[in-house]
Amino acid sequence: MTDEALLTQVLMPYKDHCKYLRSAVVTETDGRASARCEFEIPESCYIDDTGHLNSVEVNICYNQMMYYLVAKSVKEGLGTGFESWTLEDFWKHQLPDILIARFSSNFRRPVNPRVFSGEMEFRSVTRRAPAGGSPFVHADTAFRYWDADAGRCDGEATLAFVNVP
Repeated sequence: MTDEALLTQVLMPYKDHCKYLRSAVVTETDGRASARCEFEIPESCYIDDTGHLNSVEVNICYNQMMYYLVAKSVKEGLGTGFESWTLEDFWKHQLPDILIARFSSNFRRPVNPRVFSGEMEFRSVTRRAPAGGSPFVHADTAFRYWDADAGRCDGEATLAFVNVP
């Protein structure tokens, strides 16, 4: 079940016309957290209607899904890598310190951006401390989107959480 108050706060940094995530259910399996989400993009925030989900919107949806998954994981103590975090830590680090280090997406069939589903999972989350450098959390993730007409997109992203508590 979606934590509506948490979702509202997670999406607060976004302009009203760029809040695409409508609901999210977070689960944990074998110590790894994942989210299953519903999205709606009534109108693209930057381009005339293309009729399909495009790479910019895929990235925005990924960000919103990932922020909610991390916030919910912190709040509920799910998964690994964020055990020492509080929600206050998350809000402080949400925008400046959660970086997408690598992002790739594959478009298999056009996805209708008006109403579609998505999910993401943490494949691995590790704390790293490079010699002479500041510690950070490294996370490998996978995601996918689909619609009722067999539209399909998937991909992977690597995250770096810097200035970690």
